[in-house]
Amino acid sequence: MAQILAPSTQWQMKITKSSHKASPITSNMWRSLLLRHDKKGAPASSAKFRALVIKSESGVVNRIEKLLNMDVTPYTDKIIAEYIWVGGTGIDVRSKSRTIPKPVEHPSELPKWNYDGSSTGQAPGEDSEVILYPQAIFKDPFRGGNNILVICDSYTPAGEPIPTNKRHRAAEIFSNPKVVAEVPWYGIEQEYNLLRTNVKWPLGWPVGAYPGPQGPYYCGAGADKSFGRDISDAHYKACLYAGINISGTNGEVMPGQWEYQVGPSVGIEAGDHIWCSRYILERITEQAGVVLSLDPKPIEGDWNGAGCHTNYSTKSMREDGGYEVIKKAILNLSLRHQEHIRAYGEGNERRLTGKHETASIDTFSWGVAALYVWVERQRTKEKVTWKTGVQLQTWTHML
Repeated sequence: MAQILAPSTQWQMKITKSSHKASPITSNMWRSLLLRHDKKGAPASSAKFRALVIKSESGVVNRIEKLLNMDVTPYTDKIIAEYIWVGGTGIDVRSKSRTIPKPVEHPSELPKWNYDGSSTGQAPGEDSEVILYPQAIFKDPFRGGNNILVICDSYTPAGEPIPTNKRHRAAEIFSNPKVVAEVPWYGIEQEYNLLRTNVKWPLGWPVGAYPGPQGPYYCGAGADKSFGRDISDAHYKACLYAGINISGTNGEVMPGQWEYQVGPSVGIEAGDHIWCSRYILERITEQAGVVLSLDPKPIEGDWNGAGCHTNYSTKSMREDGGYEVIKKAILNLSLRHQEHIRAYGEGNERRLTGKHETASIDTFSWGVAALYVWVERQRTKEKVTWKTGVQLQTWTHML
């Protein structure tokens, strides 16, 4: 779990004109992702993982790397925009690329696009066109320059949001003046597991066998306790480059499991940032030759599962008397517990058992889990004053 101490001032992602000066994540950088477990004392069955390359005596790899890392900014104003959307399962991310005539700073400058929804489980074969609406833009850490990642949501040609488009309704709620006035903060903690590509077994585990019991792995260091740190670090830096409001990362309880935190974010920004961060993580694990798993319980037995815990507060909760507001919100949540559980994704019944640091999926529960003091600085022309208050952290299990 992570403390989230201050709200983001970034309400809408913009791309600065000087962004091309930053360096993209190149193929050479991925060499740090060669995950070796061949030191003396490591399990004999531990596999070696390498970024996938095509070896050739003719120097094909070098020529491809030069093209991949080429900076086209001096030669053209055109940029590459990677349009990203949520697929039919509600958890998979899809993307496709297109050329844009010049750099942009706001999603409204980008054209709508389309895709074949029958190939993503989002439309019937006889009427498969789905339209992408650009909603948020981030710098592209893979291509660099002025190239961008574009978070989109999906609509029918008639302009109706498709059933898997959850962002549309969320945007309506967050744009309500009453909601805007409450300045809702979100801090999202995304847990994930890293698996071997050939056997879908956790990274660092002996194939077909188990490591030592949980205990030393959480926030651990060392070749026998930390598996996949380079991927976590690469993802951390890539998110910072992109402009994602990532606030931290750590090794988790199960070996081969990691967590990162996004936020504090205000309103719909939280969803855009977490989805873009998931896409970047998918791309990094793709290049490292490792499988990313967000499954709630990838390994059965006495092993922790993976969730996406959400910290939330409103302006009323953060002010004097906020504890009473929190309790009222908790009561409202309890009245729709089963409805919310159904919306949190599939497989949570395997994780939310009341064991391994979870609550039971069948019972709504709450408690005071963390208490910390926040300090707000108020500046006036005459002096600087400080206001101190208390914020209580509550949580709900989400995927």
